[in-house]
Amino acid sequence: MELTLGIISFISNKLMNIKPYNEKDAKSWDNFISQSNNGTLFHTRKFLSYHPSGRFKDHSLILLKKGIPIALFPAAEVINDSGRFLHSHPGASFGSLIVQSGLTFSDAEEITDTLIEYAKSTGFDGIRLTPPPMIYLESPSEYMNFCLLSKGFEYDQRNVTSILELESSEELILKKFKPTHRTAVRKAEKSGVKIRPSNDWDIFYGILEKNLSIRHNVSPTHSLKELKVLAEFFPDKIVLFGAYLGNDMIAGVVNFLVKKNVALAFYICHDESFQEHRPINLLFFSIFKWAINNGITTFDFGTFTVNGAPNRGLARFKENFGASGVFRDTLAIRL
Repeated sequence: MELTLGIISFISNKLMNIKPYNEKDAKSWDNFISQSNNGTLFHTRKFLSYHPSGRFKDHSLILLKKGIPIALFPAAEVINDSGRFLHSHPGASFGSLIVQSGLTFSDAEEITDTLIEYAKSTGFDGIRLTPPPMIYLESPSEYMNFCLLSKGFEYDQRNVTSILELESSEELILKKFKPTHRTAVRKAEKSGVKIRPSNDWDIFYGILEKNLSIRHNVSPTHSLKELKVLAEFFPDKIVLFGAYLGNDMIAGVVNFLVKKNVALAFYICHDESFQEHRPINLLFFSIFKWAINNGITTFDFGTFTVNGAPNRGLARFKENFGASGVFRDTLAIRL
């Protein structure tokens, strides 16, 4: 893979250096992501480009060894009460250093040292990053996390995301469900609830806004306009499924195909006045069937913790589908 080298602004040693990302690098950047061990949809320039100009001060980096890209860091400059931080791109759910399979321990150490030296030399007060959970790796490797921790990074947050390894048939999927969820699926079917892919973004967004306001007193991460733009950018990777009673949408789930074999439930909502019809249970059962038909082997329900504090009811709801938890960590270092 080739990247436009331009002017290298920082040289840590004879073998490795860092080049700030330039828009001319976009195509090669996305090619690297597609071939990487831990890169996802969130790390592509195509995804990050939907953010309005000026929302984030992009500070993405390309790390090169002997002139060849060895790692990418989708990042932004974030200034808060703690100082000026080089931060995993805030426009992505997780980020950190993106590397290819076969990364050696020696290179992982050198990448870590080079990034720390760069941040110090450019006046940052620290680095903060959120690596993708292990399920997003093509090949298991903890080299980068080990090196980050050994060089002074510490856990800034430890959240848990709920993961379901999908079975090969709907019968086996349903067998994983706890009895209460199996009963809820049958109840939804008997109530006449129907599930289908949908483009009713406006209706879904209205339900979502109301849900988040009532339950958490927050607004959606994306505006309706942004969500529509993303769906247009990635029609095969961002899919809305709706639960309908007659012609009315009563629940919905937006799935992001973050990697070829991993789907993430980014937004989940339902109209509370139809809760007794159990549309969410049938929604997920239908989504799982769709997923296995499309070669998806792992389903990420998203986190049930906020700043490390668990929502036990939400954890239990996801566990009743057969899910269990893995860490979604954030690491940080002060310089």
